[in-house]
Formats: sequence, structure tokens, C-alpha cells
Amino acid sequence: MYVVNGTVVENIEHIAQEDIESIDVLAADDETIAQWGLGASEGVILVTLRYDTPAYFEAEGENNYTSYLAHNVRWGKNMNPERVSLRIVVDSEGKATISKVLQATSRQFLKRVEQAISSSPLWHPATRNGKAVESTHLINLLLPEGESLPVERGVILL
Repeated sequence: MYVVNGTVVENIEHIAQEDIESIDVLAADDETIAQWGLGASEGVILVTLRYDTPAYFEAEGENNYTSYLAHNVRWGKNMNPERVSLRIVVDSEGKATISKVLQATSRQFLKRVEQAISSSPLWHPATRNGKAVESTHLINLLLPEGESLPVERGVILL
């Protein structure tokens, strides 16, 4: 049985690692079963998140930040496909900033993504105990949309 912030859930696969504050495992003993019911007969995994309500983005008809960036990064169809993977932080005011560049295929593309992030509307920040808190998110963006990066060719020396 999985319990996330006090609520029983089917699985925890959708939870990003960086959103987890702690994990506790309760053995399937009489006390655990008395507290959580028969569903706890194989034990309970208690997951405490860093927030009660996750941060979310909603602006200009978009409710997905990656889609928002795809429509606001200036990168034409005639330009080579480029990809960037970033870790961003949404602060308690809702401002998104890049905390780490995980991958960028070119500096030019990264610079344009940075510009789009710095001028983007505010997020609705995550909350914990009724107060806004900082949260971390991963962004993977490939432009132009629907394209793929060229296959890298290499030589294998035996």
C-alpha cells in the first residue's frame, strides 16, 4: 500500500524524485494493519512530499510549460533541430529560473530558451501547510516540434 501525504494511492511512479521529502516503510504488523486496514497486510510505504499542492503553469491558453516554451522560443522550421534539458526552480512567488543545464545541443538554442524562461508568466507555486514553497521541475524541449535530432555517427575502434 502506498500513502502519499496521508492519502492512499495506487502507485507512486508519477512522483518526481526531487519532490519527495521522505519515505518510510511500515512492516505489515498488527499496529500497521489496525491503522491502515487490510490493504496494509503487505506493509505500507509512506511518502511525504515537499509540498501539499504541486506548482502548475497556466498562461496564454497553455497549461503545460514545455508547450508554452515551444511556442515562445524563436526557432524556425528551417533551423536545425535542437534539444535542451533543464532543471528549473519555481520559487514561492511563481518565478521560474534555471538551476541546472543538463543538456544543450547548442549555445544559441540554450540562450533563446533562457530568454523565453526569463520573460515567461509566473507559475502558481507549490504550497505546503498553506504557504507557497519552492519546487523543482525538469524541462525537456526539442525544436522544431515534431522533428528529431540527427543520428550521431561515430567510429568504433577495435
